[in-house]
Amino acid sequence: MPVTYSRFRTSCVLFLGSLLIAACATAPTYNPSTFPFEFNEEKYTAAAIKTVVIPHVNLGSPSRNYLEKEAPRIDSFVSTYLKENGYRVIKQREFKQLWSAGVRAYGDPVDPTTGRVNMKSFSQIMTSIRDEMVEKFDLDAFVFTDLVELEVSFSGGLKHLARWDGVSRKPSLQGPGAGVSVDFDWNKPAAVASLQVSVFNTDLERIFFSRGGIDATEAIDTRSASGRFTRRRNLLENEDYIMEGVQLAFHPMIKMEAWPGNP
Repeated sequence: MPVTYSRFRTSCVLFLGSLLIAACATAPTYNPSTFPFEFNEEKYTAAAIKTVVIPHVNLGSPSRNYLEKEAPRIDSFVSTYLKENGYRVIKQREFKQLWSAGVRAYGDPVDPTTGRVNMKSFSQIMTSIRDEMVEKFDLDAFVFTDLVELEVSFSGGLKHLARWDGVSRKPSLQGPGAGVSVDFDWNKPAAVASLQVSVFNTDLERIFFSRGGIDATEAIDTRSASGRFTRRRNLLENEDYIMEGVQLAFHPMIKMEAWPGNP
């Protein structure tokens, strides 16, 4: 049967419409909370970074105990992401062994009672580790991955979205109830977690720094009559959320295809 102009035009409209829908589905949604990263591209290029290690210690103060328990699992996602993007990742146990030797030589840089870091001993340990790993593995960079906790509110519009470090998350409920009290204060801050990434070259200069949001660490307690937040029993369990946080935290060192930082 011959194709009439009317049918041809209708087909074109449907085809263009499908393309528009597909484009809208893949286009990133602008999120003004995206972290303002720092990236020294000149030094990154000069270092020709290919071989890295992910230290098991924080660059700053230790994470909260309940987040520290999740750190090895998050680091495994980071390691996989780096490998998928062409980096060679040295096994973390190599760093741990050298770190233990450095602590014996220079003392533990973290005060266990206050969480404060003695930067002098920290630098001494890192210098000794750098020397060993450059000689043994031809190390190019250290990739520090700190799990940090922030406070935000779920007060954005009817969906009560919380936005931080490039992500948008809905609140979750915890407890026997199925709803939230009408008196619940949506401006009340809740604890959320982000992955903070700091990359140092072998001169121990920071050449990249950014953060990516992961998920809330608190949920609405449905047992409370007026409503309050309580720590979630299962933390950072959504793997899609973890990967989104990893991708956000490494952009633009590793470009994120749907990075939400462009208006």
